[in-house]
Amino acid sequence: MNLAFLFPGQGSQKTGMGSALAGQYPSGAKIFQTADNILGIPLSKLCFEGSAEELDETRNAQPALLVVSVALAQVLKENGISPSITAGHSLGEYSALVVSGAIKFEECLHLVRRRAEIMALSSRNKPGSMAAVLGLKDKKVEEICRNASGEGIVEPANYNCPGQVVISGETKAVARAAELAKQEGAKRVLPLKVSVASHSQLMRDAAQEYSREIEKATWNMPDVPIVMNVTGETTTDIVEIKRCLVQQLTRPVRWTECVATIVKSGIRQAVELGPGKVLTGLVARCSPEIKVYPVSDPDSINDFLQLKGSN
Repeated sequence: MNLAFLFPGQGSQKTGMGSALAGQYPSGAKIFQTADNILGIPLSKLCFEGSAEELDETRNAQPALLVVSVALAQVLKENGISPSITAGHSLGEYSALVVSGAIKFEECLHLVRRRAEIMALSSRNKPGSMAAVLGLKDKKVEEICRNASGEGIVEPANYNCPGQVVISGETKAVARAAELAKQEGAKRVLPLKVSVASHSQLMRDAAQEYSREIEKATWNMPDVPIVMNVTGETTTDIVEIKRCLVQQLTRPVRWTECVATIVKSGIRQAVELGPGKVLTGLVARCSPEIKVYPVSDPDSINDFLQLKGSN
C-alpha cells in the first residue's frame, strides 16, 4: 500500500490525548510508560488529565506530541499498516524520523526534550511572537517582511498552504508586518499564542547549541524516505537529516513543497497521526488529490482499518 504517514507539530496538543489509546492498546500504554520512565516525569498523566496551560508549555508539549504520534503509528504497524514515506510539520518531523527508523524512540525522546528546553531558554533571552497571514501570496508576505524589518527580525516561518503563511520574529517587527499585511488585503492576520519565535533568526543561538545534541544522538539509515521541512524534498541520508534538523530552528517549514513532493512520489493516500486535523486541512488546500485520514484515537483507528480492509 502506497501510504504517507503525516505527523502534526506543536499547537495540536490537547488535554486527554492518548488516554483512550493507552487504555485499549497495550503497545500504546507501553510507549507512554517508557516515556514516563525516561523523562522522570508523569508525562502520561499530563497528556491524559493535565491542564491545558501545563500541556501547552513548550517543554511538555513537544515530547507529549511525539509520544502520542509514535504510539498511534505503532498500533497501525501492528495491524499491518506501514508507510511508504513519512513527513512531519516542524516538531512532527521527529515522529516521522522515529517511524521511518532513522532514530530510536527512546533516544528521540531525549532529543526532543532537549530541543524544547533549548528553545524555551532562547525565547526567554530573545522573546518574540508569531502570526498567521491568510489570503496573500507567498511572495507578497516575503515582501511585507522585508518592508517591516526596520522594526527588527521578521520572516516567513511556515509556508503551510497556498494563501497561508506564518511569520515569526521580534514582537515589534511581527506587529508591523501584520499591519502591512492588512493594508495589502490579507483576509485575516491571526496572532499565535506562543512565546517562541520558531523558525526565525531569533533561534540562532538555540540552533548552535542544539547542533551538539544532534551530533550526540545515534542515527540509522531510514527504512523509508522522509520529506524534510527545510528542503521540501525526500532523503534517507543521515548527514542531510542532521543538517536539516539544525537548520529547521532558524529556517521556514516548507509544508506546501513537502506535500508537492509526496504527490510527485505517486502517493494519493495519507494518515495524520496525532491529535486534531490540522494537516488534513492543509493537505486538502495544497493538493486535493491526496486523501488524508485523521487518526487520533481507537475509534478513528478502527474506522481506518475497516476502510483499508474493505479496499
